[in-house]
Amino acid sequence: MCGRIFPVERIERLLNSNRRWAEELKADDPQFFERLSESQSPELLWIGCSDSRISPTSSIGLLPGEMFVHRNVANLVNHSDMNCLAVMQFAVEVLKVEHIIVCGHYGCGGVKAAFDDARYGLVDNWLRHIQDTMHKHESALEKLPDYEARLDRLCELNVIEQVISVGETTIVQDAWDRGQTLYLHGWIYRIGEGIYRDMKITVRSLAELDAMRSQTYKAETRPVGSVPA
Repeated sequence: MCGRIFPVERIERLLNSNRRWAEELKADDPQFFERLSESQSPELLWIGCSDSRISPTSSIGLLPGEMFVHRNVANLVNHSDMNCLAVMQFAVEVLKVEHIIVCGHYGCGGVKAAFDDARYGLVDNWLRHIQDTMHKHESALEKLPDYEARLDRLCELNVIEQVISVGETTIVQDAWDRGQTLYLHGWIYRIGEGIYRDMKITVRSLAELDAMRSQTYKAETRPVGSVPA
């Protein structure tokens, strides 16, 4: 071999940390992992950004097995993304989750790249969906006082658009049609605070989705960053 592919010591530290974590959980609940291995029954599906600074399950106080998770760059829900749709279908139809949370965050690198029309290669095609959102709300964004305010607002608008995209899937609409309890929520996170905020756009039926679409953007007059805590 011509050399190490990765630092062995770093990998060993990760494995040791994992063992300590497992031991701590077992000390509190000796049968925890035994129960966990038998099945999973989460109530939540989380669709969030892949940003390494966000740890969805632990940051909202949940344990392994309590939340199903899908993450990608800029927390997008594209109807051509078979990975995302497969996760959603399994979560809704097999696991019977009752809540889908779409969570974005301020300062999102993917949203910023789309906003700046930066060029990074393949990922630019993925981020094109955010640019569509930006152009859709261009006049409202231009009214904001500065770059940071416009970027923050685009992060919020991206969450709203993705909640709508979730609701527009046949997976969710079929669930509603058969009377399955399923709520869609939009959250946003500010990394510098470590706090999630509910954007108050919960949807639980096709009628509510239609109403949300029709007035989504009475919220254009709301000051950026004013999402309730």
